Amino acid sequence: MRHRWISVLICAAVSAAATTACGTGGASQTADGNTELTIATFNEFGYEELFKEYEAAHPDVKITQRKTGQGQPHHQNLFTKLGAGSGLADIEGVEEGYLSQVMSKASQFNDLKEIGPKIEDGRWLDWKTQAMTTKDGKLIGYGTDIGPLAMCYRKDLFAQAGLPSDPEGVKALFATWDSYFAAGDQFVAKVPGVAWFDSAAQVYNAMHNQLETGYYDKSDKLVVDTNSAIKSNWTAVTGAVAKGQSARLGAFSNEWNTGFKLGKFATKTCPSWMLGVVETQAGPENKDKWAVTDAFPNGGGNWGGSYLSVPKQSKNAKKAAELAAWLTAPEQQIKAFKAKGTFPSQTKALEAPELLEQTNAYFGGVKAGELFATQAKKIKAAQYKGPADGQIQETVFSPALQSVEQGKNADEAWTTAVEGAKKAAK
Repeated sequence: MRHRWISVLICAAVSAAATTACGTGGASQTADGNTELTIATFNEFGYEELFKEYEAAHPDVKITQRKTGQGQPHHQNLFTKLGAGSGLADIEGVEEGYLSQVMSKASQFNDLKEIGPKIEDGRWLDWKTQAMTTKDGKLIGYGTDIGPLAMCYRKDLFAQAGLPSDPEGVKALFATWDSYFAAGDQFVAKVPGVAWFDSAAQVYNAMHNQLETGYYDKSDKLVVDTNSAIKSNWTAVTGAVAKGQSARLGAFSNEWNTGFKLGKFATKTCPSWMLGVVETQAGPENKDKWAVTDAFPNGGGNWGGSYLSVPKQSKNAKKAAELAAWLTAPEQQIKAFKAKGTFPSQTKALEAPELLEQTNAYFGGVKAGELFATQAKKIKAAQYKGPADGQIQETVFSPALQSVEQGKNADEAWTTAVEGAKKAAK
């Protein structure tokens, strides 16, 4: 449910001069003696033109990209080849939803503090770096993009419900989760047939990621059934479902896509990359009906973002680290943002005029770059992710919440979720 776009698994074409075939690992020498560096990514990192720029400045380097259409097959390949001990690219992209699994295999990745070039302190937002730093201080990934959270909402539907519809007016509605769900009660009472939000799992995930402690504590102990904040979030979301606030649409399903176009729900938790999804799915007929505000319940959070890592399988790790460091420098992140909308995680990039002046015509000309830069700075720390964290979120709690939307008793579904989390953690 974190995947931004759905596509097919593809393999980047390899230069006829290269000696390494697509699907094999490590760096190799091209026919003319240059170093070939492979980089495996997914979705859209915005790097295609940057590769050309780097090669022009480093004529001894040939970059070969392996690009998959979505994150799941990429990470399946990553974990399979980590287990096999060979076959990985010199640089491997890692999505934040798979951090816990990657961190549990940190010994198979290079410490970029050791092999990488010296990088100025404070290049990234602190929480972004913390998430890819091991307990003993090794940095195994350079931060790429992030997904700071804001709230999207339908202005016309708010007006129909008698609720404030301008970005300043809605701030009181979105101040806390209590005020958000209270506004949802008002909305569904006034606008029959339209839900307040799209799905329970989408709202719950945003709430959960705000917690200081999630499914695990920092000693890797599962705390699902002892962390009272998790149960409180569950109770709040399932209570809203019982009151008719959920459209009960599985995220990224065909029905969910159609829900945007037909106005089936009035609010949407919106990481920066979600604006493009809303525009694509809602269509031109709904232009200017959607708005986005920097007000977000309980302050904000992050949903999405990736890293570049250098596995120990790399045969030219130092040069791979140099390329990864260059790609994640503020200047390059601004270029990637302009190319594909990947929101930067670097502190200097968050102050760049090219970012702050970016507007979004679909959402009424809002200064989206400045809005999400503000949201990014509100995030204080990354939640610690334990070994099976992503699996628990995606394959245990999300289906359990969907079962409540389909009529299952919330208490029974909670018991099922706790039992499922314990099994996943074994």
